Amino acid sequence: QLQLVESGGSLVQPGGSLRLSCAASGFTLDYYAIGWFRQAPGKEREGISCISYSGGSTYYADSVKGRFTISRDNAKNTVYLQMNSLKPEDTAVYYCAAEFLYGSSCHQGLFTYWGQGTQVTVSS
Repeated sequence: QLQLVESGGSLVQPGGSLRLSCAASGFTLDYYAIGWFRQAPGKEREGISCISYSGGSTYYADSVKGRFTISRDNAKNTVYLQMNSLKPEDTAVYYCAAEFLYGSSCHQGLFTYWGQGTQVTVSS
């Protein structure tokens, strides 16, 4: 069974950092593009960072550019999202998604496999 599991969400103060992990089971991520998406209360889910299956191409939404970094460790079958300088507006449920042999465009409708999400709350 193909499964993605996010972890690392937490309550953090503004200006703090978190690292989210997206671990795959039942398949290897080597040939899958991975996207990180988030959904804040009352808002639509948005793509914030994606990495191509090769790891050679990445995308960042303007709202997180310069603060978030996506990376992949195929040996651990895991993709990470390092989030620095967190702001209250980053509060959301964060999801990872995977698509076979895809690039770095964060078009969520094209991603087949999704995790259940992890809550990130940025508040003092």
